[in-house]
Amino acid sequence: MTNEDPSDLDALVARVDPDRWLSSRFVGDASSRADLIALYAFDHELARAPRVATNAMMGEIRLTWWREVLDEAYDGGAVRQHPTAQALAGMIRRRGLAREGLESLIDARYRELDARPMTLDEALAWARGTGGGCAVVAARILDPAADLAKAEAGGAAWSIGRLMATAGFSGDAADRALREALATAKGLSADAFPAIAHATLARLHAAGKRPSALGARLRVIRAVLTGRV
Repeated sequence: MTNEDPSDLDALVARVDPDRWLSSRFVGDASSRADLIALYAFDHELARAPRVATNAMMGEIRLTWWREVLDEAYDGGAVRQHPTAQALAGMIRRRGLAREGLESLIDARYRELDARPMTLDEALAWARGTGGGCAVVAARILDPAADLAKAEAGGAAWSIGRLMATAGFSGDAADRALREALATAKGLSADAFPAIAHATLARLHAAGKRPSALGARLRVIRAVLTGRV
């Protein structure tokens, strides 16, 4: 049981998404950091939808609920009283973000409602759509001029590493996909780099290792200082 304040999205993301929360600590501007937290809280809600639903239809209903939140945010009217929905709407209005990037994060989660095991190609597409898509939105928040292909690759690498640990993807093809994604991410601008700094943990995740909180922090610090994941 937790006494966590449901409106404290920073505490929520620190608990459920420690890698990306850690990356967000390296954003100097408090408003931009808060907007990243809103984005990651939104992505957490999308990730929960397939996991907590009792069947595919219930999962679709949960994802549709978040699509309706986007409707409200982009229509400029009242947004339902949910801490993440409110924060997301505020972030959208402040940043003037196009709907497409956020909508694609919802679309990417539908594959998880299918009980069939993913093929490697499907898994890589899922990684680009989820971790990669989220990193693209994060990079747009931090540096509108950022190279979004590099951001997508860094975010996808992080998701690929986690998949290799949790979904049993392994072998030369998976290793090659991870290496290629990390290589493609090189050269992302310093301002946008916190959008993918957590990708430096991808190789550890792929190997089934869990760094300590201090170990993860040191790796991310090194990545931020060098600009390399």
